[in-house]
Amino acid sequence: MTSTDPATPPSRELLLLEARAIAELAAFFSMLPMLRLAPAGDGHPVLVLPGLAASDVSTRPLRAFLADRGYRAHGWKLGRNLGPRPGVEAGMQARLAELHARYERKVSVVGWSLGGVYARELARSAPAQVRSVITLGSPFAGEPRASNAWQLYELASGRRAEDWPERQRMKEPPPVPATAIFSRSDGIVAWQGCLEREGPRSENIEVEGSHSGLGHNPVVLYAIADRLSQPEGHWQPFDRSGLRSLVYPDPKRDAHQLKQQHQQQHQPGDTSWNT
Repeated sequence: MTSTDPATPPSRELLLLEARAIAELAAFFSMLPMLRLAPAGDGHPVLVLPGLAASDVSTRPLRAFLADRGYRAHGWKLGRNLGPRPGVEAGMQARLAELHARYERKVSVVGWSLGGVYARELARSAPAQVRSVITLGSPFAGEPRASNAWQLYELASGRRAEDWPERQRMKEPPPVPATAIFSRSDGIVAWQGCLEREGPRSENIEVEGSHSGLGHNPVVLYAIADRLSQPEGHWQPFDRSGLRSLVYPDPKRDAHQLKQQHQQQHQPGDTSWNT
């Protein structure tokens, strides 16, 4: 079951399936020994930004995992994410600058949902301080109300969902390596709006699971570890070949299917004589 209309919120059935996040959290704890087989890091700092109405508490499992893999993982320390209120952007920029100065290294930024929208804009405003960006179910390229949380967003932020400056620019990849992780069964936001425009340094990774569990879904965490473990300046797209293809669906399968259908429709007819 997937959401098919990119301009509307996910269906009620998908929204109800968000309860899977509880099972995904249980899977996180049960699979910790296996997650320790994920690629180890080089110790560079990682800033993790929470989703709408969430705080650093929500990202503790993710940050604990990153710390275990050798990263200097940090929360944003700005309390609950109530949208782009006055002072939030400046607060994130100050947090990024502080981590960059403390470790004297570029900072990778991981953002969950609305936090991912922030992460991409943070990289756009301070590319010299950001090493890479990873978004988790972040609707940076979608319609403002193609979400089951747009009313909560307006209530929390005090602004209309459409009221975001330079919305078209948001759809452009940031000037650093960028990975968008998404789920077609996301019950909160339309998955089509979470896709990065793929290019030499931008990609999409599809996973199966809920929106609310993206920050502790073991499959997501492995992909994050894989992306962060790349040497700085040597970014390569995610390799989903081999056994990984059983866990990570092909995010381009729709395009591949359309291409095959087009080729079949335009194949020349068999003109051989029957004998």
